[in-house]
Amino acid sequence: MENTTGLRESKKLRTRRQLAATALELFLERGFDAVSVADVAAAAEVSKPTLFRYFPSKEDLVLDRFADHQDEAARIVRDRPEGRGPAGALHDHFLAALAERDPITGLCDHPDVLAFQGLLYSTTSLEGRIAHYTAREVELLAGALEAEGAEPLAARLAATHLVAVRHELGRENWRRMAAGMTADEAYPAAVGDADLAFGMLAEGLDRTLGPLISQA
Repeated sequence: MENTTGLRESKKLRTRRQLAATALELFLERGFDAVSVADVAAAAEVSKPTLFRYFPSKEDLVLDRFADHQDEAARIVRDRPEGRGPAGALHDHFLAALAERDPITGLCDHPDVLAFQGLLYSTTSLEGRIAHYTAREVELLAGALEAEGAEPLAARLAATHLVAVRHELGRENWRRMAAGMTADEAYPAAVGDADLAFGMLAEGLDRTLGPLISQA
């Protein structure tokens, strides 16, 4: 029975990835607004109801990959070294990701990544749908902070600011890539921005949450 369940889940995952890959190829070729859900379903050789079983909206065909990162900030905070505050832990993680040219930081000049991010930041409905994923990211991080003793409002405010910093740094790095800089050329400025942003934020969070992030 376990074998059957495992095979079924593997098949679902393959189908999901195929649908997302097919959709992205069409969106990049024709533009997001010029491609319908029916177009994607036809290209992937599935019915529209089948497609919607995997993806609730057209936007999710592009943004589903963000779901893998929704719990990242909360996980980093939960797993941080003793004595290191939440802002400091997220800062450390972001710097490490910059060094690896992780696409999530925006500091990646691979053509496929640039094409995806160009689609994302030039499509109004996609930007609007990102808010759904961001809200979940904030919710999970706030929960991690509350679990350590932060008051609910303080935890939500802190989580909102921390998540916003991560996203805005990523967007700024993408702007550099879109302007023609290479990731290596933009790296020093990206590190400087991260140091500035997380440094400013940690000071405010120190005063708000007290001992919880006193070492941030």
